[in-house]
Amino acid sequence: MIAAQFIFEPGEYDDDFHRLDDSIDASAREIPGFIGIDKWVSEDGSRINVIYYFDAMSDVTKLGRFDDHREAKRDVTRWYKGYRVIVSEVTAMYGDGNIPHVAEGRLG
Repeated sequence: MIAAQFIFEPGEYDDDFHRLDDSIDASAREIPGFIGIDKWVSEDGSRINVIYYFDAMSDVTKLGRFDDHREAKRDVTRWYKGYRVIVSEVTAMYGDGNIPHVAEGRLG
C-alpha cells in the first residue's frame, strides 16, 4: 500500500480552489486502486495533512496526471502558504480494532 501525504498551511481559498479540490478528490476516489483517506488538522488549524491511500505507486501517478490536479499544482501558491508531499510505502498497520485503519474506504 502507498500513502501519499499532502501537508499544507492554508491560505485564502476561492471558487477555483473549491472546484479543483472537489474534482481532485472525486478523481482520486475513482481510481481502481484507491483505498481511502485520512485527514489531520493541527490544534491551531495552521497545518493540515491529507493522506490518500492507494494499492500501488502507479495509482498515485494516475492521480497526478488528472488535468485538474495539474492545474492546481500550477496555481498552488494562490491558496497555500506552503506545502510538501510525502509518498511512502506502508509496510504494516495495526491497532486494537476500535478505530478503522483508514477513515474512508475499503480498509475501514
